[in-house]
Amino acid sequence: MKSSDDIWNEVIHKVCSIDFPTENQVLNEAFLVFQYYSELESGGHEALLNWWSEYISEVGITTYIKELTKVLKKIGAQEYAVILQKYGEEMWKNFVALENGEIDEYSFYQVVEKADREYYKLEDKLQHLLESYFVSIHTDIIE
Repeated sequence: MKSSDDIWNEVIHKVCSIDFPTENQVLNEAFLVFQYYSELESGGHEALLNWWSEYISEVGITTYIKELTKVLKKIGAQEYAVILQKYGEEMWKNFVALENGEIDEYSFYQVVEKADREYYKLEDKLQHLLESYFVSIHTDIIE
């Protein structure tokens, strides 16, 4: 029997080796939520917007938020979904405006820092929820 750490590592390896999106809905969901977690842990919401800017531009911020919050709720991370729903569209609009030189950095970071504070107040809840989720789905995505 594999340990939770082994499963965590295998799922991360699989998730990081795909070309998103795939035909496997479970794998897509794991990819979305893991990338969210990774970007927030490494650089906050600004990193998330930078990493996902091409995808968000393609599908639209509303669709991205809907996809990600659906997965967050599915794994029991409602508090994270609330943060994304509360600040997501405004952060994206400010991100685009900053990229286009329409606003200054202060306006952008003012919203991002609020969202980051709320995220970090939750401490490591998301990691624990992800670990449980990965254990529950690993047979669906690892062959």
